[in-house]
Amino acid sequence: MNKIRTSLLFNTSCLALVVTALSFGTRGGFITPWMEEFNLAGAEVGWIVGTAFWGFTLAMVIFGPLVDILGIGKVMAIAFACHIIGLTWTIFAQGFWSLFFSTMFIGIANGSVEAAANPLVTALYPNNKTAKLNRFHMWFPAGIVIGGLIVFFLNEIGIGWRIQTAVMLLPTLVYGFLFFRQKFPKTERVTAGASYKDMLKACVSPLFLFMAFCMLFTAATELGTNQWIAALFNDSVSNLFGEGIGAILILVWISAIMALARLVAGPVVHRLSGIGVLLFSAVFSGIGLYLMSISSGAVLFASATVFALGIGFFWPNMLGVVAEKVPTSGALGLAIMGGIGFLGGAIAQPVLGKIYDVQTTKFGDDLLAGAATLQYVIILTAFLSLAFLYLFLKHRKQKVAAA
Repeated sequence: MNKIRTSLLFNTSCLALVVTALSFGTRGGFITPWMEEFNLAGAEVGWIVGTAFWGFTLAMVIFGPLVDILGIGKVMAIAFACHIIGLTWTIFAQGFWSLFFSTMFIGIANGSVEAAANPLVTALYPNNKTAKLNRFHMWFPAGIVIGGLIVFFLNEIGIGWRIQTAVMLLPTLVYGFLFFRQKFPKTERVTAGASYKDMLKACVSPLFLFMAFCMLFTAATELGTNQWIAALFNDSVSNLFGEGIGAILILVWISAIMALARLVAGPVVHRLSGIGVLLFSAVFSGIGLYLMSISSGAVLFASATVFALGIGFFWPNMLGVVAEKVPTSGALGLAIMGGIGFLGGAIAQPVLGKIYDVQTTKFGDDLLAGAATLQYVIILTAFLSLAFLYLFLKHRKQKVAAA
């Protein structure tokens, strides 16, 4: 097979990302059942959930630098194998440690997808990188919507988290089959002829390091909040719709708005620039968090819309700005950014779990504890707003000087 099938590779990469998102979206709905079935504290579940992020970071650190050497196809094969292992192990989990390690395998699989797919997308579409990265990453929140609805409807008919996990094996087998024996392009860095030394040098440039540091906080804001959102607002949704209606619907709503935002991101990025979009995202995510922390009932969904519009542009535009402004960083740069992002998400999980435990003890009310927990995350968005404002003004000044 000599021909690179661009559309098939892109669409199958999107399907692999959907599996990554399914594991994230369904896991958000598993937090409360795991706490009840295995008698786990919030901090313990936080460590289990956080393991997916640590596994992701581990995969990015190991395979990110090796994508150029191993090839994109081999890293995708590793992702497929780890998804099968992690999902199967989760189905038969019996407590903390089996959940811990099975979730880590899923994290490694998810990180391998990201390590391979981001440079694949930039290699397939070298003249339209940021827009295509937004379109690709649209399938992460879209997958969370699918996963959240799976959790909701299967819970409604009394089917538990083990069968819900088994459902994810189906799209996993499909993307593995579609990728099988396909020809993959070489990474952009290899095609351009840039040396490995040039790539390493680009990854320690001031702009790259600045973006990498900010990635910790953008990811913690998005992934940390979304992973805990169902647990934090379970009582609020029950009060609105009645018992049995899962708070996973808030995560579904947020993810649907994020998917739509990324779908139309091309014109937005063109008008505001990638850095301008990041400034917008930081401000709106902070406003959304505050509104959610003081909202309840139907108003909570309106507040969540503001938050979703904020975080929706974070991840793909962080990668897009690096790909556009520091192109020599190549596959390694994208891997580092993704790995640091999930490191931020990993750190956020037990921290949010601990804060939630403390606030629950303080207030004796789950709803008040959830609202108080969210207010701590606003600190991250305040820092990001200042950081991106500085970067935006700096680059605008440079453009004026160049003109």
